[in-house]
Amino acid sequence: MSFRRKLLLVFALTVFISVAAVGWIVSVLSRRAFERTSDDRTLALVKQFQREFARRGDDVVHRVEAIAASEPAAHMAVAVTRGAPDYGAYLSEAKSIADSQRLDFLEFVDGQGTIISSAHAPARFGYKESDLSLTQPISKDAYLKQENVPDGVVLGLFATRAIAIGDRSLYVIGGRRLDKDFLASLELPSGMRVLLYQNFGPAFSAQLLIDPSGTVEQADKLAPLIQAAQQKPGEPTEIIHWSSDPANNESMHALPLRGRDQQLVGVLLVGQSQRSYVELEHQITLVALLVGGAGILLAGLLSGWTAGRVTRPVEQLAQAARQVANGNWNTRVDLRSKDELGELAESFNQMTRELLEQRERLIQSERVAAWRELARRLAHELKNPLFPLQLTVENLLRARQQSPEVFEEMFQESTATLLAEIANLKSIIGRFSEFSRMPQPQLQQANANEIMQGVARLFEAQLRSQRAGITCTLDLDDRMPMIAADPDLLHRAISNLVLNAMDAMPEGGTLTLRTGHDGERVRLEICDTGTGLAPEECERLFTPYYTSKQHGTGLGLAIVQSVVSDHGGKISLESAPGRGSTFRIELPLNMDKLSATQSHAHAAKPASLI
Repeated sequence: MSFRRKLLLVFALTVFISVAAVGWIVSVLSRRAFERTSDDRTLALVKQFQREFARRGDDVVHRVEAIAASEPAAHMAVAVTRGAPDYGAYLSEAKSIADSQRLDFLEFVDGQGTIISSAHAPARFGYKESDLSLTQPISKDAYLKQENVPDGVVLGLFATRAIAIGDRSLYVIGGRRLDKDFLASLELPSGMRVLLYQNFGPAFSAQLLIDPSGTVEQADKLAPLIQAAQQKPGEPTEIIHWSSDPANNESMHALPLRGRDQQLVGVLLVGQSQRSYVELEHQITLVALLVGGAGILLAGLLSGWTAGRVTRPVEQLAQAARQVANGNWNTRVDLRSKDELGELAESFNQMTRELLEQRERLIQSERVAAWRELARRLAHELKNPLFPLQLTVENLLRARQQSPEVFEEMFQESTATLLAEIANLKSIIGRFSEFSRMPQPQLQQANANEIMQGVARLFEAQLRSQRAGITCTLDLDDRMPMIAADPDLLHRAISNLVLNAMDAMPEGGTLTLRTGHDGERVRLEICDTGTGLAPEECERLFTPYYTSKQHGTGLGLAIVQSVVSDHGGKISLESAPGRGSTFRIELPLNMDKLSATQSHAHAAKPASLI
């Protein structure tokens, strides 16, 4: 990406992020303000319901007290005190009194809990009133209660009063329904509504939900909120999504309603429409988009003008850097500016001058270090065989001078020693020569599992006879793909690693040869349970001529690394003292190189003569 485009992107992102941040902040503040307003309005509505509930409760209490003080109630109480009165005479008494007092519920109950007269359920005459507790004091205030009526169970606001005549009492129980007429009497702010759920069973039922305006559509969406109010203390709140349009969402607040014994008898639902907030949020988003678009357009114009003044010298610097990367270390930038770009150009020119000087010094120091290291290794390797050679020749000279008759006998033994040491010198020189002329891989289709199995077979006899304490284990991936490689070179590299692993386990152990693959690469692992290596040894292990053994040229792992590198792979080591070592070789499949090599070989093959 060019600098001009990056500059445009930076300006555009800056404007976009700024506008988005402002829009987000305004949106968050608006949401919080809306939530506070919604909470305040919900709280006001709840308080209004509580006031209306208290007012109606007081009204029910007054009406029940008026009935208890009325003459018909007194006559009924006197009749209760007489032996076995005829309660049938009062069968319709409760109905006429309830109508006169505008009560939905009214019952007269004697001291044993027997219903004498019922306005809302005349058929209950003579039955026991199960909700009346004769052992507890009567509440002076109104209370909520579920009441059985001929068409089902309803929720009502009740009050109870007792008429005492001597040692007997007559109880007056009266109340009014909590229904849609009660909900319709509440004065609701715009955008709010109130629902009442009658808690008549553990399972949710849409028929128990009362709405002043009629039935509630999609009432099942309120079930989780009502169940939360039934099962947990507190007043839960939930956003109800009535449709895919966010404007139809509604914040619903649940207020549990409890009876005398704190049993849940109903749930009041106060809803607050979110349409006004959604519309405000849409307006904020629209304004933010307009401002952001204008800002991005302005950023484009500004970045174009700025880039015209900045990119030209930057392009000169980039071109000069490419020339340096291509090997032209004498490149210079001719920029006569006095600002930061001019300082950058001068620093670049100074950098190239210093790089030239450091390159020369580095080449010289590396050349000297390489010759010194080679001389040191050769001197070390050749010194050991030369001493026996010198000692053998000196013994021969002394024997010839001092005892000619013994010379012939020593000659045979000394010549054998000389030939052995000369062969040792040839071997050392051969290893150094071999490393200097490592062949390039001859790529062909190869199976890594077969290579590992071949190495295991090669050392099988040696492990069985000379190293009985080492166990070789094969852990091969059955789904290994074919790779383009030189099997002979890989076999040689893995054999070197196996020999190293065997040397690391003089007391025995486990040698594991493992294969695996991951996408376009295969993995070969040689693991041992030997002595392991220190971190500083791991860092230098692949350096030519470095060895951690007493007798070694330090070329074995360098050869392994050369083979792996020529295949386009890499080798790594995981080791710790006392925990063994794992050499891991990762190789690419290289099948495309195999195709190219075969095509090249086919093209280079001479045509046969006919």
